[in-house]
Formats: sequence, structure tokens, C-alpha cells
Amino acid sequence: MALRTIRTEGDPVLNKVCREVKEVTPRISELITDMFETMYEANGVGLAAPQVGILKRIVVIDTGDSGALAMINPVIVETSGSQTGDEGCLSVPGKAGCVTRPNYVKAQFYDEEMNLCEIEGTELLARCICHELDHLDGHLYVEKVEGTLKSVEYGEYEELED
Repeated sequence: MALRTIRTEGDPVLNKVCREVKEVTPRISELITDMFETMYEANGVGLAAPQVGILKRIVVIDTGDSGALAMINPVIVETSGSQTGDEGCLSVPGKAGCVTRPNYVKAQFYDEEMNLCEIEGTELLARCICHELDHLDGHLYVEKVEGTLKSVEYGEYEELED
């Protein structure tokens, strides 16, 4: 296991569309392990592969309630409702902004054994899934911020950071 460098806003890799994962190789398994370690070390609740410089459709999420979740080739298949709240991102350190997201999300993805899985989530989990999947298509939450970004102290919005 190794900590990976989190890419920050302005790094071109964050604006690229990621490629599908065809099979889980030892390198992919190592990447997922490293992503969890990097996310936990940074006090985040989610991390997408492009945030560590890898253009693969992989995200890891752990909101506390949902448990540790590695999602390979995730796709949102259903959304409903809406929620508006502050959001942050490990790739945009020290900032937060108000973003409206669905309040309910159903997503399909493959697990590390390439079994097709489905997850439903509301509130923070729904926000996190939407936020992380945006990264896979080259988008940062700052594109959706309503109003202006605000500076935050470390930990102030850590439960919403990705």
C-alpha cells in the first residue's frame, strides 16, 4: 500500500474522460488499495482514480454509514429529489461551495471480482456518488457551484470532502 499524490485543480488529468476497466489486474487491485489509503489519510469520503492521475473508471467511497465501497465502471441509473448543500473536494483544497444534487441515487458498478452490483443511496451517499462519478467524466464540482466558492479551514467541511 502506498499513498498517492492527489492532483489539484488546474492539473489537466482532472478534465479528461476516464477509460473503462476491462479486468481487475493486480495493478488495479493495488490502485484501489492505494486509493482507500490516500482517501483516509486526507480525511475524505470519496476519491476517483483521475484524482491520483489514473484515467480509469474507478472510485472509492466511505461515508461512514455506507462502509468502504470500491466501484468499477460505475453508472448512475436512477435519481430523484434534490438536496442543496456545501461540497468540497480533495482536488480543490481549502474551498467549499453550494451545489444541488439528487437526494436519491441508484448506481450500478462492478466490484473487485467484476461482479455486477447495485447500490442505492440518499443524502451524503447520493451526493458522494454523483460527485465522484463526475470526476470520471472530467468534471469538478466547482462547475456546479451556486454562488461563489468560500475558503474553509481544515476539517470544517471534512464530512463533505471527496
